[in-house]
Amino acid sequence: MGSSSGSSQDATTPLDELLQVVSLSHVNDPATTPIFPGDPAFTLDTAATIADDGYYLQYVKEGEHTGTHWGAPAHFQEGGLTADQLDPADLFLPAVKIDIRDKAAADSDYALTVADIQEWETRNGKIPDGAAVVLWTGWESRWGSEEYANADAEGVTHQPGFSVDAAQWLIDTGRLGTRGALGTDTFGPDLGNDETYPVSTLLYDKHRISLENLNNLAALPTTGASILVGGAINKAGSGSPATIFALLRR
Repeated sequence: MGSSSGSSQDATTPLDELLQVVSLSHVNDPATTPIFPGDPAFTLDTAATIADDGYYLQYVKEGEHTGTHWGAPAHFQEGGLTADQLDPADLFLPAVKIDIRDKAAADSDYALTVADIQEWETRNGKIPDGAAVVLWTGWESRWGSEEYANADAEGVTHQPGFSVDAAQWLIDTGRLGTRGALGTDTFGPDLGNDETYPVSTLLYDKHRISLENLNNLAALPTTGASILVGGAINKAGSGSPATIFALLRR
């Protein structure tokens, strides 16, 4: 009995010839990592050296939402699933990227609209159900500078994000069904100047997660990739600093 050429190739071809693995994470460095206002300080100290101890080790002290990270439902939902209660499949999702860099450059408080998503789907096809919907705002290029938080004279952060209507539409239409994610290269999916976090409150339900402070989004294709979310699974965790990977079919 024969087999298809595709199946035969997949069974015998090394994984690195089938998939390209791309990191979407910033390097965790206290000198450059912006801290969300009010979050714990981030320190990274040498705990052991080869010269003194025979091995090298650093002591990391940071909040669960420091640097590139993901958030679990419990981050905003009382009684929501914690990091250790999620399924592995919640951290491996089909991904799409929506580019709003031009609009965000013109308006730091720009919020993605339902019309933006519908226009994107006209060009690229329907967003898969249960997807990671990644917003490319261009803020990743500001990493390590005060322009990342982009605070005004009153200390209010100005970053683009998802509108509440857009998040609700993604949920209602199943694009964010019982599983999925909103991702962004800013502090989070909400507008930076909205301290009520309405998008996050909508998002963190069932098995939905957030992907925040993403990097290298030029390497993430508009469609066709998958996202794999790493990071420590803390007991009762609200999320975790993470190395987040995009997996691209060659």
